[in-house]
Amino acid sequence: MSLLTVLAIAAGAVAGVVSPPIVLGAIGFTSAGIAAGSYAASWMSAAAIANGGGVAAGSVFSLLQSAGMAGLSGIASAALGFVGGAVGGIVVYLATFI
Repeated sequence: MSLLTVLAIAAGAVAGVVSPPIVLGAIGFTSAGIAAGSYAASWMSAAAIANGGGVAAGSVFSLLQSAGMAGLSGIASAALGFVGGAVGGIVVYLATFI
Protein backbone atom coordinates (compact mmCIF):
# COMPACT_ATOMS: atom_id res chain seq x y z
CA MET A 1 0.00 0.00 0.00
CA SER A 2 1.48 3.33 -1.04
CA LEU A 3 1.91 6.34 1.20
CA LEU A 4 -0.66 8.23 -0.89
CA THR A 5 -3.24 5.51 -0.26
CA VAL A 6 -2.58 5.55 3.49
CA LEU A 7 -2.87 9.34 3.59
CA ALA A 8 -6.09 9.32 1.56
CA ILE A 9 -7.65 6.72 3.83
CA ALA A 10 -6.59 8.67 6.93
CA ALA A 11 -7.87 11.96 5.49
CA GLY A 12 -11.18 10.34 4.56
CA ALA A 13 -11.57 8.86 8.03
CA VAL A 14 -10.84 12.20 9.71
CA ALA A 15 -13.22 14.03 7.38
CA GLY A 16 -15.90 11.42 8.06
CA VAL A 17 -15.70 12.10 11.79
CA VAL A 18 -15.08 15.87 11.80
CA SER A 19 -17.42 17.10 9.07
CA PRO A 20 -20.87 15.81 10.22
CA PRO A 21 -21.19 18.16 13.23
CA ILE A 22 -20.05 21.07 11.06
CA VAL A 23 -22.50 20.23 8.29
CA LEU A 24 -25.36 19.65 10.74
CA GLY A 25 -24.75 23.05 12.32
CA ALA A 26 -24.49 24.75 8.93
CA ILE A 27 -27.91 23.51 7.82
CA GLY A 28 -29.54 24.44 11.12
CA PHE A 29 -29.35 21.42 13.45
CA THR A 30 -27.64 23.08 16.43
CA SER A 31 -27.07 22.06 20.05
CA ALA A 32 -29.75 24.60 21.04
CA GLY A 33 -32.31 23.14 18.63
CA ILE A 34 -33.40 24.08 15.13
CA ALA A 35 -32.00 27.45 14.02
CA ALA A 36 -34.68 29.91 12.90
CA GLY A 37 -34.68 30.67 9.17
CA SER A 38 -32.41 27.73 8.34
CA TYR A 39 -32.83 24.85 5.93
CA ALA A 40 -33.67 22.63 8.91
CA ALA A 41 -36.46 25.03 9.94
CA SER A 42 -37.95 24.91 6.44
CA TRP A 43 -37.72 21.12 6.42
CA MET A 44 -39.32 20.92 9.88
CA SER A 45 -42.18 23.13 8.75
CA ALA A 46 -42.82 20.99 5.66
CA ALA A 47 -42.63 17.77 7.71
CA ALA A 48 -45.03 19.13 10.32
CA ILE A 49 -47.53 20.18 7.64
CA ALA A 50 -47.27 16.79 5.94
CA ASN A 51 -47.74 14.89 9.21
CA GLY A 52 -50.64 16.90 10.57
CA GLY A 53 -48.74 19.18 12.95
CA GLY A 54 -45.72 17.27 14.16
CA VAL A 55 -42.51 15.63 13.01
CA ALA A 56 -42.69 11.84 12.97
CA ALA A 57 -40.61 10.07 15.61
CA GLY A 58 -37.84 8.00 14.06
CA SER A 59 -37.82 10.01 10.84
CA VAL A 60 -34.60 11.16 9.18
CA PHE A 61 -35.36 14.69 10.41
CA SER A 62 -35.72 13.58 14.03
CA LEU A 63 -32.48 11.56 13.83
CA LEU A 64 -30.58 14.58 12.45
CA GLN A 65 -32.12 16.80 15.13
CA SER A 66 -30.93 14.39 17.82
CA ALA A 67 -27.45 14.27 16.31
CA GLY A 68 -27.34 18.07 16.13
CA MET A 69 -28.39 18.50 19.74
CA ALA A 70 -26.59 15.64 21.46
CA GLY A 71 -23.81 14.85 19.01
CA LEU A 72 -23.07 11.51 17.43
CA SER A 73 -22.59 8.33 19.41
CA GLY A 74 -19.26 6.55 19.42
CA ILE A 75 -20.64 3.88 17.14
CA ALA A 76 -21.95 6.46 14.66
CA SER A 77 -18.60 8.29 14.69
CA ALA A 78 -16.74 5.03 14.12
CA ALA A 79 -19.07 4.11 11.26
CA LEU A 80 -18.62 7.52 9.61
CA GLY A 81 -14.86 7.25 10.04
CA PHE A 82 -14.89 3.82 8.42
CA VAL A 83 -16.99 5.04 5.50
CA GLY A 84 -14.80 8.13 5.07
CA GLY A 85 -11.67 5.98 5.03
CA ALA A 86 -13.22 3.63 2.51
CA VAL A 87 -14.16 6.54 0.26
CA GLY A 88 -10.61 7.90 0.51
CA GLY A 89 -9.20 4.52 -0.50
CA ILE A 90 -11.64 4.17 -3.39
CA VAL A 91 -10.78 7.64 -4.69
CA VAL A 92 -7.07 6.81 -4.77
CA TYR A 93 -7.78 3.47 -6.43
CA LEU A 94 -9.93 5.09 -9.12
CA ALA A 95 -7.38 7.86 -9.64
CA THR A 96 -4.86 5.25 -10.77
CA PHE A 97 -7.00 4.70 -13.88
CA ILE A 98 -6.90 8.35 -14.94
